[in-house]
Amino acid sequence: MTKPNNKSLSINKGSDPADSVNPNFRRTSVRAKSKAEFVEGIKKGNRTILSQVITLIESSKQERRALGQQILEEVMPLTGNSVRIGITGVPGVGKSTFIEAIGNRFLQEGEKLAVLAIDPTSSRTKGSILGDKTRMATLSNHQNAYIRPSPTSGTLGGVARTSRETMLLCEAAGFTTIFIETVGVGQSETTVHNMVDMFLLLMLAGAGDELQGIKRGIMEMADLIAINKAEKENLPAAKRAKKEYENALSLYPPAPSKWKTPVVTCSALNEDGLDDVKANIEDYLEHIKANSYFKKQRSEQSAWWMHETIREKLTSEFYGNPDIEEKLSKIEKQVNKGEISSFAAAERLIEVYKSIS
Repeated sequence: MTKPNNKSLSINKGSDPADSVNPNFRRTSVRAKSKAEFVEGIKKGNRTILSQVITLIESSKQERRALGQQILEEVMPLTGNSVRIGITGVPGVGKSTFIEAIGNRFLQEGEKLAVLAIDPTSSRTKGSILGDKTRMATLSNHQNAYIRPSPTSGTLGGVARTSRETMLLCEAAGFTTIFIETVGVGQSETTVHNMVDMFLLLMLAGAGDELQGIKRGIMEMADLIAINKAEKENLPAAKRAKKEYENALSLYPPAPSKWKTPVVTCSALNEDGLDDVKANIEDYLEHIKANSYFKKQRSEQSAWWMHETIREKLTSEFYGNPDIEEKLSKIEKQVNKGEISSFAAAERLIEVYKSIS
């Protein structure tokens, strides 16, 4: 007599493993491209190649980064033909929703839009979420839109070290409007301000006095302030905030562009007030092109980036020097123990670097 199977747990045969989604992936991805192939791909607006070159630019490996720089130099004559707009705001202000809503309006007019979404990098793990593509579903699927999330890599102000190079590559690939979204954590936003034609600040109504330090520094750089989430019961507060910001702006000295910064209310979620935002963007760009500030600002930005690149490369070479690395930890311990001042320690290390360079 066969005993009945009273086991509470039984194992059923699972399904056979499916084939690879793309069985040719390894074969097609391992072939190294030449510099000429990368350059030609950028010129043709090939998004896959654009992403690959941006990855080269962002690489921590010197030889890959050097190749990316060579490609960028080749396509530089194709850059400079886009409108560059920086968008910042405190966390929770709705930047991704706003960018998708206003971006769709640019796309409807036949523009090609690139969004450089800067993601915060953890100072502990050096990791970042890079989730803006999931938050901008419509733009991600549009044939004339390209979203590139990049980690900040700890850069002050929430701007990735290579954002300007990425922006130039997107211009060379034929994108006519570039949005640069910063983290908006209240640090210096000078970096993004020095790579865009227009700086748009998103604000919330009733954010509280704890954000005044953030507002004050950035408001002076803003070419347009948009109070987002002006909907339902929040609308009266948004209108009050509009007047408060207008009053605050009246106390600032005139901007170098001779433009009076407007304040508007909008709801990116409900797509209310976005036509007003777009109209102000167009008015500003027309204004700075008419009074030649557009060209002047770009020239000054190029010079600023030259100096910034020099500072970055000197810092990198200094800390990457093996002789400095050897002495740094010893002198740092002396500073910690109070045996030597920070200034004297810095001078000593610089003298060591000068003697070996």
